[in-house]
Amino acid sequence: MEILVNGTPHIVPDGSTAADLLAILELQGKRLALEINQELVPRSQFETFVLQPHDAVEIVHAIGGG
Repeated sequence: MEILVNGTPHIVPDGSTAADLLAILELQGKRLALEINQELVPRSQFETFVLQPHDAVEIVHAIGGG
């Protein structure tokens, strides 16, 4: 199925979760925030949040500073 990730089309298998997407993108374990269809998805829900066709996913990387 097709979804948008940071505005770019991506194809992922049907039934993919947010955690699956992060694995596909090789981002698992990284410090980031995940927003799907303009709603923040808590890290505790990454394994159970099932993506739907045409979902708009925004991935924001946490950058430390001081």
